[in-house]
Amino acid sequence: MQTPDARPLRVAVLDLYDGEPNQGMRCIRDFLEGKADPALSIPITYDIFDVRQHAEVPGLDYDAYISTGGPGSPWDGLDEPWEAAYFNWLDALYRHNTTAAPKKHALFICHSFQLLCRHFGIGEVTERPAQSFGIFEVHRLSGGFDEPLFDGLNDPFYAADFRRWQVVQPDHERVAQLGAKLLAREQPYPEYPYERALMGVRLSPEMVGLQFHPEADPEGMLVHFRRPKQRSKVVSAFSEARYQRLIDRLDDKQYLTPAYETIIPTFLRRAVAATYPAAVA
Repeated sequence: MQTPDARPLRVAVLDLYDGEPNQGMRCIRDFLEGKADPALSIPITYDIFDVRQHAEVPGLDYDAYISTGGPGSPWDGLDEPWEAAYFNWLDALYRHNTTAAPKKHALFICHSFQLLCRHFGIGEVTERPAQSFGIFEVHRLSGGFDEPLFDGLNDPFYAADFRRWQVVQPDHERVAQLGAKLLAREQPYPEYPYERALMGVRLSPEMVGLQFHPEADPEGMLVHFRRPKQRSKVVSAFSEARYQRLIDRLDDKQYLTPAYETIIPTFLRRAVAATYPAAVA
């Protein structure tokens, strides 16, 4: 139940889409506006910061943070003002959570996950041998079995994975130094002799990065990809069979729905609990 004097949970969304039209922001807005998790005990207000176009980053006066996916290389911002601002914010948030209260939860998605891993030296950030595009298995590593955002999901579970880049060769000494946990890796591809990329890292009790898209809404994505223009683009880039597999998995609730209904709702409830310990989220 809601505490009588509780103000709304204030969330900052760090938009890394660089002005490119996308489905991710729509899905994130749905969660923050209560459409995807109406049972959340505290209302939410949010502000969006255009990181890559305008070097906008939030202060530490928000209760929680969601940093989005985005196009291009995770090395595109090297020596750019926006990346310096983003990493300064990231360091400030990390320091806050080690020294102050209340703790502030943060979720880093896809492109942001790669930047997180790059900045903290979690692993090597490299271009993928072939683009990942579809709904694929996510396999837990040892650190993922007690990960609260995965609670109730199968192992493996399915998630939306659209990327050209990856995090590989984890630096286990650095991970141990940070007290971080490696949560998951991508599904095996027996036909390819490549290392399986990381799909999740918990940097701290409050800060977690996921390579896949937990915000991906199966119903909305199904409408999006059934549009003739989107179908043509996918078939042209991949194949008719790849397109049909994507549609079939979006249309079947056993694939994407469990992750969609679990991960971000749990993240928001944990953020509420950190901000209002007396509230039952």
